[in-house]
Amino acid sequence: MEQACNIKVPTKKLKKFEKEYQSLRENQLQQEDPIHRYQRENRRLQEASMRLEQENDDLAHELVTSKIALRSDLDQAEDKADVLNKELLSTKQRLVETEEEKRRHEEETAQLKEVFRRELEKAECEIKKTTAIIAEYKQICSQLSTRLEKHQAATKEELDMVRSKVSGCERCRGLFSSTDPLRPGSPRGGGAHTEPADEEHDGLKEQLRHLELELAQTKLQLVEARCRIQELEHQRGVLMSEVQAAKNSWFSKTLGSLKSSSSSSPSSSSSSSQQTPSSPKDGPA
Repeated sequence: MEQACNIKVPTKKLKKFEKEYQSLRENQLQQEDPIHRYQRENRRLQEASMRLEQENDDLAHELVTSKIALRSDLDQAEDKADVLNKELLSTKQRLVETEEEKRRHEEETAQLKEVFRRELEKAECEIKKTTAIIAEYKQICSQLSTRLEKHQAATKEELDMVRSKVSGCERCRGLFSSTDPLRPGSPRGGGAHTEPADEEHDGLKEQLRHLELELAQTKLQLVEARCRIQELEHQRGVLMSEVQAAKNSWFSKTLGSLKSSSSSSPSSSSSSSQQTPSSPKDGPA
């Protein structure tokens, strides 16, 4: 084999050998019996026919198998298309419901904003009114305090004047004790001298009671005004806390509505993105 492979034959010689072989083969075929040749050719054709029939059977079996597989794939594709169509319809319905809910939330948010604005304006008006009332009551209290101080000064002056008059009168001086000039002492003279002194003493006591009563009323008005100021300040604090709570609740509701709107927007975009690739499948389905 090594020698045969190492042999180098020119191309011309190979063509010459081929021609010689072809001529020799033709001579053998011509010399051969036609019956044997036809029998051999018949056997060869039969073998080829059997091989072709086997190939035909194999191809038929493969065709049937491929048809069954294609039918199964087609059924699966149709089922998947039906499922996708149902999902698309449900997604569209959910999208419509979500948009309706979003519109309703926006209307509720607008109504809440309007209500909050009215309540805020009302609370601000109440605060302004309360502040004005507190300022007025403080002014009244300052006026009452000034008036009380004036009354106390006037009462003190009148008491000093009465005391100076009593101490300057020789007749009335003995009627009052040395500890309290307005308290009557032991009677020294007769009834004629004590009657005018008693009348003057009663007048002074009546004037003193009147001044004390007026002072007590002024003090009572001052206390009532201070109580009213404290009550108004408490109401103002309550109103401020309510306004702050309303602001906080409105802010939280607005933030929640914005979050829900932002969360519904990606869902709408995702559903629209799902709807876009599935729409071409509606044709073959």
